Amino acid sequence: MDVDQKPLINRVAASSLVTVNLEDFYPTDEIKSFDLTDYLWKGLILKEKEFRAELQSHDWTQYNNRYLCVYCSADAIIPVWAYMLIARYAEPEALDLYCGTQEEFLHTFFHDALQSFDVQTLKDKKVVIKGCSNKPVPTSAYFELTKVLRPLVQSIMYGEPCSTVPIYKKPTNSA
Repeated sequence: MDVDQKPLINRVAASSLVTVNLEDFYPTDEIKSFDLTDYLWKGLILKEKEFRAELQSHDWTQYNNRYLCVYCSADAIIPVWAYMLIARYAEPEALDLYCGTQEEFLHTFFHDALQSFDVQTLKDKKVVIKGCSNKPVPTSAYFELTKVLRPLVQSIMYGEPCSTVPIYKKPTNSA
């Protein structure tokens, strides 16, 4: 090593930044969907007798230990009892049931996960909320996390520790 050369220092690793990766909160179990559109007569209405028969012959074990999102993608009026019947059959198999799309489920899932997240561990820290993810983390999760962190932390940044967008910095109390 040349005398004039200084050793390389990873300033990101040496910094006091704490990274929160919302992808870590993502459900670890598979998410399946049940679209009522597949059971509509002529794409318009649900016939009770036929629907009950379809539900009885449906393979509910495919939802074993999975989240199940129940919704209708067609513009149709679905009677409340249809959702209740699906819950009756799916509940013994599914890990949990959600009345809505997978996207709506993820909003609720992240909201609940962030409500139980111990944000006190980040009090007075400089936090980076990791930006890139391989899973579809909803925008609402970033919004919710910012909302709960802002009153506690020193600062919030978005992105990667080497390249962040400043979101919030606690004002200094100057006398």
